[in-house]
Amino acid sequence: MHRSTVELIAAKRDGAELRTEEIHGLIEALLEGRVTDYQMTAFLMAVFFRGMTDAETVALTEAMLRSGSVLDLSSIPGIKVDKHSTGGVGDKVSICLAPLVAACGVPVPMVSGRGLGHTGGTLDKLEAIPGFRTDLSSADFARIVGSVGTCMIGQTKDIAPADKRIYALRDVTATVECVPLIVASILSKKLAEGIDALVLDVKVGKGAFMKDLERARVLAKALVAVGTRAGKKVTALLTDMDAPLGVAVGNAIETREAIDVLHGNGPADLIENTLALGAEMLVMGGKAKDETEARATLKRALTSGDAARTMERMIEAQKGDPRVVDDTSRMPLASVVSEVNAERAGWVSSIDALAVGRAAVTMGAGRTRAEDAVDHGVGILLLAKPGAKVDKGQPLAKLYTRSKSADAEARVKAAFEIGDAAPATRPLVIERITS
Repeated sequence: MHRSTVELIAAKRDGAELRTEEIHGLIEALLEGRVTDYQMTAFLMAVFFRGMTDAETVALTEAMLRSGSVLDLSSIPGIKVDKHSTGGVGDKVSICLAPLVAACGVPVPMVSGRGLGHTGGTLDKLEAIPGFRTDLSSADFARIVGSVGTCMIGQTKDIAPADKRIYALRDVTATVECVPLIVASILSKKLAEGIDALVLDVKVGKGAFMKDLERARVLAKALVAVGTRAGKKVTALLTDMDAPLGVAVGNAIETREAIDVLHGNGPADLIENTLALGAEMLVMGGKAKDETEARATLKRALTSGDAARTMERMIEAQKGDPRVVDDTSRMPLASVVSEVNAERAGWVSSIDALAVGRAAVTMGAGRTRAEDAVDHGVGILLLAKPGAKVDKGQPLAKLYTRSKSADAEARVKAAFEIGDAAPATRPLVIERITS
């Protein structure tokens, strides 16, 4: 029996499980104009309240995936592995991770996104490199992955167009925070890259999409389960995002920090996040038998300079200025510098990542609407991290702005909590989830 769109909406509203062909038909009808935006919105709200089974989520992911083209990277030898982060403040891991893993022999095709709200976007950070292009064709993308080992582009019009349409509806109808819809959105784009395996970095904490551990665990498990059912090797790491990752928050300033990591430098938490994800990718890609061997391989690629040279080759292939790898001052940095100082002596007990991210947005580093432009040169440099001992009047952060911003300074100052004793240390990687 063929059910109408209204009957499918009613069935989901009442908690029924839809058949695979019904979900595929619904997405097809949306793109062909036979289902209206208001009908799809009603369906999304029904899913928001009633949820979806794993089988339904797989069907929705496949329908969104098949709404566009799937890149064919079969001509590139090796196991193709990508990484996806659910987003956070100061999360520039992709920029150093992709060339590092590629330097170790695992091809990394990466389709990334732009920042929205308090979380930064990889594409915005990469475009701080003079000339760097992220709007490449599928053919150029495959060619560069084949020759360099990695390429980082934005979502093309051919990749999961149903996701673009549905996400726009979710964004304005309060249906974003729904696990099956998040899973289908992420995986439909990632599986369209032609990858064999995927490592997920599911952020947890104040600066993350998922604020508490249990909700993050539910999302990670769903992503792993659905990705595995779609025939891919998938692993997820739950990582801490209470405080910003690293010490830089912005666009060019974060790309500078990612390049520091490729030279074997950089903040300890950013290095650990990069190595933890990279080790998973090398084991999945068959270039290491376990995490210990993988970490040793990654560290050799850093100390030998292979990772930095791979970054240069990727930048050059994507029409950017490869000289930034050895001279990061070629990227913009706003000239008005102000400091936020500690009002008392003590220990930095926490830094609210959400508050820092919002401060960066007010400075122009982020966007509140998808069509907003970002200022690549503004940013925040954290001079003290949680666990640091500080004196009264000691600088806690530097702000690089186009003009002095009392609002941004006040937000950054309020983000720091200073206590009388050193806080308990928190592990960066909280949990590992596999199928």
